[in-house]
Amino acid sequence: MRRVVTAVSLRGALLLIVALLIPVVPAQAQPAMPADGGRAGAEWGSTTDAAPMYPSIVAQEDVPITMSDGVTIRATVYRPADASGQPINEPLPVVVNLTPYTRLVNTLVDAISEHPELGPLLQAVVRDADLTGTPFDGVEEVASVLLGGGARLLGINRNLIQNGYVQVVADVRGTGYSQGVWQVLQAREQQDSVEILDWISAQEWSNGDAAIAGISYSAINGLQAASHRPPSLKAVFAVEPAEDLAHDIVMTGGAGGIGFMPLWLTLVNTLKFLPSLEALLTGQFDPAWLADRMAEPYVLGEEFLEATFLAEGIAAYDGPFFAGINPQVERIQVPTFVFGSYQDIFARGQVRIFDRLQLPPTHKKLVMGENYHANPGWRMGEAGQPPRLDVLARAWFDRWVRGVPNGIDNYGPVVSDQMGGGWVTTTSIPHPGSEYRKLFLDAAPSGSAGHSAHDGSLRETASGQARLSVAPGVENVCSRDSALGTAGLLALLGSQCTRDGRTAERDAVTFTTAPVAQPTQISGPMNLRLVTRHDAPEGFWHVTVSDVAPDGTSTTVTSGGLVSSRRAIDQARSTTTPDGDYIDAVHPLTRESRLPVVPGERTVLDIDLRHTDALLKPGHRLRVSVFASSLVRYIPLIPDLAATGLRPQHIDLDPAEPSWLLFTEK
Repeated sequence: MRRVVTAVSLRGALLLIVALLIPVVPAQAQPAMPADGGRAGAEWGSTTDAAPMYPSIVAQEDVPITMSDGVTIRATVYRPADASGQPINEPLPVVVNLTPYTRLVNTLVDAISEHPELGPLLQAVVRDADLTGTPFDGVEEVASVLLGGGARLLGINRNLIQNGYVQVVADVRGTGYSQGVWQVLQAREQQDSVEILDWISAQEWSNGDAAIAGISYSAINGLQAASHRPPSLKAVFAVEPAEDLAHDIVMTGGAGGIGFMPLWLTLVNTLKFLPSLEALLTGQFDPAWLADRMAEPYVLGEEFLEATFLAEGIAAYDGPFFAGINPQVERIQVPTFVFGSYQDIFARGQVRIFDRLQLPPTHKKLVMGENYHANPGWRMGEAGQPPRLDVLARAWFDRWVRGVPNGIDNYGPVVSDQMGGGWVTTTSIPHPGSEYRKLFLDAAPSGSAGHSAHDGSLRETASGQARLSVAPGVENVCSRDSALGTAGLLALLGSQCTRDGRTAERDAVTFTTAPVAQPTQISGPMNLRLVTRHDAPEGFWHVTVSDVAPDGTSTTVTSGGLVSSRRAIDQARSTTTPDGDYIDAVHPLTRESRLPVVPGERTVLDIDLRHTDALLKPGHRLRVSVFASSLVRYIPLIPDLAATGLRPQHIDLDPAEPSWLLFTEK
């Protein structure tokens, strides 16, 4: 069945109501190209915003694609069309999006963002709104997704289709309108991705060349598909992907995602029960679809309950399950563009993806923003900022799928929204020329954090002995980490929480430097060596590092957490300085790697803090805040939490065995 896609089709309107109710020779890389792409970037934007090549789009709904095991995957095929609504009758390159959220979501996003009146109105409201200093400024920040091009990556990319691409949006197995049981990025789903690409290359409307684009889950399965090297795949544009699901979100530091993961699993497992309205209206309802849903109504639910309440099973420890779903990044051979963010739920892994890609700088790019998971494209598209996400995607595909020499291969290769500064172009994170620096935790007051449980100092040398205690608290619900851990939802609390950590720091022991005398650039991962004592057989530690302005505003630039029994270090995957100190400690998080915590004895922890890029301006300070809880971002498994007894925990400061922060600066 075909339909012409107008700004909002009849079916799109009905779905909206239903949803509301219930090899090219590479050029030499030129890292000096500015963050906005300069003249080339302006041309990419002009190309994207120019009048389209074709006036219309035609969609073929619920196209069946039969997998090798007989399961039917359903997709929508969008093709460019002439003014009469007839599809263009020539083979074209194809952009693929594989989603677990049902194609209904893509249609809904398109219906809102591309509506000829509503879309521009919403964009104008967001662009012109100035809620700075009000309790509602977080709404403005999250809504900015409408301005940065993210909606086209999540919805239907009309610009690509009307300029000579076919777009195929498919529901992954067991979700949306596809048959089967949801496989959650596992081997069968990965095989499906390759088989879908093979099917596409055999269609009359395909010229045999394909690309994959997507956000979050769709970005992860795009990287997975690329690692299997299907012959038709020519490029990937991955927005907010994960590198290592166990370490990035599910059990970061042993306590990562049991706050986020159940909500996400509930969302997908609920959406998969929404039937095809068109199938119901036309009497083509698929009973096998419903039988597959009932066979396993809540995929992975039992596993997460077992992990949460018993600390058992595949979701409680790293192991073969996660090894099987993590993208094999080193196997990727096609040009790959990664967009990530320092405040994304997967922020820990996105620089690592770029570093692991075995591609020349012309063929791999990384843009790191400051947005949350829910608003990719924030601070993009204006003067001095990178082009919008849809502009970058169009330029990337034109270059590597069509062979258009538009200069995108000279972009970056790393473009970073430097916290405290602005957008910068570099070749790596940390920035070239950065040097290691170690600052020691000291009990002596800095005079800058009287609001905290204890105001200590960060100094060049360790001096004096002290034992500082910190108890679990709830103040850090109002924090940047809470917004990060909820994919941006708690950013709605506003900048008084997300841009100023002083409320959260009331529950923390803090250590702050003297004001810096000159601009100081900090980039890359960090490590906090912490010498601790516990009153219970388990402990949990949460750490933030902040840029403190002269007026006292404390803005988190990176953070991390660690359950004390998970402190073992994977030497092969960790990075050390020439002196042997960890700058990027990777904890195995396996059952076998757990170490005992003996009450009353010293326990030395290396707490890894995710990559960052920040500029301390003259007069600003660097602050480490140490907490015994993080109510939203880090929630230990119930047995681990019970073992802590929610008791105060202690930091032993001793020059003979010091605690310190290690980072790179320039």
